Amino acid sequence: MRPRPTATGCTTEAIVRGSRHLLALVAALALAAGCASTSVRGDLDLLRSRVRTPLPERAVLEEVSPESAPDVARALAAPLTADGAVRLAMANNRAMRATLRELGVPRGALVQAGLLPNPAVEFDLRYQEDRTQPLQADVAVEFALTRALLAPARASAARAELEAARVRAAGAAVELGFTVRAAFFAVQAAEERLRIGQRALDASAAGRDAARSLREAGNVRALDVAQQEAAYEAARVTVAELELERLDRRERLTRLLGLSGEETAWTVRGALTAMPPEAEGGEVTEARALRASLELEALRARMEVNARRIGLSRAEGWAPDITVDVHGEQDGNSLEIGGGARVALPVFDRRQGQRAALEAEFDGMMERYHGLAIDVRSALRALRNRVRSAHARAAAYDAVILPARRRVMDEVILQYNAMNAGVFQVLQARREQLDAELARVEVRREYWTAAAALDALTAGWRVDAERAFSAPTTMGAPAGATEGGH
Repeated sequence: MRPRPTATGCTTEAIVRGSRHLLALVAALALAAGCASTSVRGDLDLLRSRVRTPLPERAVLEEVSPESAPDVARALAAPLTADGAVRLAMANNRAMRATLRELGVPRGALVQAGLLPNPAVEFDLRYQEDRTQPLQADVAVEFALTRALLAPARASAARAELEAARVRAAGAAVELGFTVRAAFFAVQAAEERLRIGQRALDASAAGRDAARSLREAGNVRALDVAQQEAAYEAARVTVAELELERLDRRERLTRLLGLSGEETAWTVRGALTAMPPEAEGGEVTEARALRASLELEALRARMEVNARRIGLSRAEGWAPDITVDVHGEQDGNSLEIGGGARVALPVFDRRQGQRAALEAEFDGMMERYHGLAIDVRSALRALRNRVRSAHARAAAYDAVILPARRRVMDEVILQYNAMNAGVFQVLQARREQLDAELARVEVRREYWTAAAALDALTAGWRVDAERAFSAPTTMGAPAGATEGGH
């Protein structure tokens, strides 16, 4: 049997020494490429350092279960605050928990990218026609050297992908925090507006009853009675709409908190907070918003992923595909040891198309990056305008409009006592005062929602707050008789 040839002039000792060097190189590559962390806690620590929001470990370390988090019952034992609702959502919102768990996907890809290729072992057994000759055996161990050499580059690209996923998860946490706060403020406003609506309904009921009594005494027209009855029925419909508004807003917050069953009987603490002396967010600059932007950071991380993939593609395109092997042959009398290599030359396929696609994708992301920076600046200006406007309007309701409505109410009552105004004028003034209170509640909600959106922007994420500013249900000023008996 012909032995496998070794390199010209190489002795067996030289081949053994070369094999030892190859093993040392493989070990070094394993240390360089295989040191990827699989720590869930590490991901959570990085997220906590990016956002001002608690992220409990139990949300991702415990087994997936349809049951709520263990501390939900304790959190719901007392009326919820805005901060408490955010903490509860971070622990119990299923979408947030899924986002945190899905960080394991790029983390696992990083671990996989850093692994070295498995060696391939081949065995051959041969008998010669001369049965007096011993059994001959060959064994060969092959190793994909090029793939091993490029393992650190693949791990680097996968590490950048994990960092991008972490930034996106941080953005999701900031957005959830804003969404929960906005929903919480909406529930507070809805409950307060419903109470005002019920007071307006009581005023309408008083107007209807007064009109009926005056009609029986012959002091008002049938038209006046019909108008007051219509106003009362319209107020009933409006209160029903306010009740539906409250239920809808509660249900939205319930979904965000991940609650069901008996857990849905939660309550909120207090009414909307009064306006601060000065509007928030005046010190936030565009430069600060750009530095804090997790959206820009996420896009930069994606660009880093793309750049590393371009480098990897270039290396894979120009590096020859080398597979080395060490083999031995035993013919019964002696042992032969040799080595060899298989080289695939990059003559035709040098990853040209893949590299061109990645470069075009990188250029597109650069354009989107500059466009996103423009959007972040614009969002900051728009939110500052919204916060200042809502603050000014709320201050006007507190300092001017509602005091004026109270003075009107007091004057109408004085005129009524002097028999210069009718009962319907008193009721109309009362309804207008209640309408002003409804409007003030909604302006306060708008202010605190805009302030929460501004906080989210400074925390790094541009949220879509327009839906939170939609027009609410209004009572409307019903037409009523302005004349009538005392």
